Amino acid sequence: MASKGLQDLKQQVEGTAQEAVLAAGAAAQQVVDQATEAGQKAMDQLAKTTQETIDKTANQASETFSGIGKKFGLLK
Repeated sequence: MASKGLQDLKQQVEGTAQEAVLAAGAAAQQVVDQATEAGQKAMDQLAKTTQETIDKTANQASETFSGIGKKFGLLK
């Protein structure tokens, strides 16, 4: 009888331990997912900012070239 109770207790403890491991794994995966999402958002923002900088630089270069062209009579 006592061994049956101990066997049941052992199974309960093992089940609880397994549930705890699964819960910890799920929590760790959630942290990884959030970090990945945050990293992706940062990369998206970096790409957007970089593209805006490239566009501004291209516009400034175009305006400068146009100004130089007008100054030397190459452009109207």
